[in-house]
Formats: sequence, structure tokens, C-alpha cells
Amino acid sequence: MTTKKITEKKKEPHEKNILVFKKEIEKLKQELNEKNDKLLRSYADLQNYQKRIEKELACKDEETRKKYILEIIDLYELLQKAYENSNPKDGIQAILQNIQHLLEIEQVTVIDSLGKSFDHFCHYAISTIEKNDCKDGQIVDEIKKGYMIGNKILRPSQVIVVKNKNIIKKEGE
Repeated sequence: MTTKKITEKKKEPHEKNILVFKKEIEKLKQELNEKNDKLLRSYADLQNYQKRIEKELACKDEETRKKYILEIIDLYELLQKAYENSNPKDGIQAILQNIQHLLEIEQVTVIDSLGKSFDHFCHYAISTIEKNDCKDGQIVDEIKKGYMIGNKILRPSQVIVVKNKNIIKKEGE
């Protein structure tokens, strides 16, 4: 009988520990379920956000495309009028004004190159020419104009740059 009491006493603390552990396991399962639910909701929110952004970008692209197609249609109609007009110079002038207005709206500016010093950021040297009466690196001719949008280069100017003969002789001596 004494051994039976001892084993019963030993069982009681183990059973209490098991109950504590079961409660802790249930609590942890509940926390895990809550965190999992929170994670799934966050993931759903992220997917909805991505879809909304994609839709907004598609709309913006469509609006931009529409805007430029309308500008092309205007130019097309002006070209038709210039072609049908007995004095095409008037039609060409209207087309040039229309294009200039479009460039101004888009903040496109011409890069001023003639007589300036060569700058590899906004100029592209097509050729060099030897001259004594100009400063070395000076731009003497512009083959194609360069353009900027705001303060970013859209297309560099294609230029011809002076290579001073006196400097060439000094290097060759």
C-alpha cells in the first residue's frame, strides 16, 4: 500500500505538468493561427496593391499613347492641308509651329552648340577639322541638333570640332 501511495504522488506532478504543457501548446497553436491569418491577409493586401498599380500603369500608358496619337493626327491633317493648298509654304509653317508647340509643352529644348567648347556629355563629335583661327575643341559646325528634356539629354548634338594646327605641331615636334 505504501508503494501505491508513492506512485500516485509521483503521478500527480507529472499530470499537472502535462496539463500545463497542453495549455501552453494550445496557446501557441492559437498564436500561430493568428499570425498565419495576419500573414495571409497581408499577402492578399500586397496582391491587391500590385493589381491596382498594374491597372493604373496600364491606364497611364494608354493615356500617354492616346495623347501622342492625337498629336500625330493633328500633324497628319496639317500635312494634308499643306499638300492640298496652292501655297504649301503656309501649310509647312503651320506644321512647324504645331511641332514647336508640342516640344515646348514637353519641355524639349535645343542644345546650343555652335562656337561652344566641345562637351562629351551633350555633343557627339562626327569629325575634326584643323584650323589656326579657332580655339582647340571649339565646335565649328553642327550636323544634327541635340535636344534635352528638362535637364536630361534626349539626343546629343552631332558636331564637327576644331583641332588647332599649332597644337598638333607642338605635339609632333
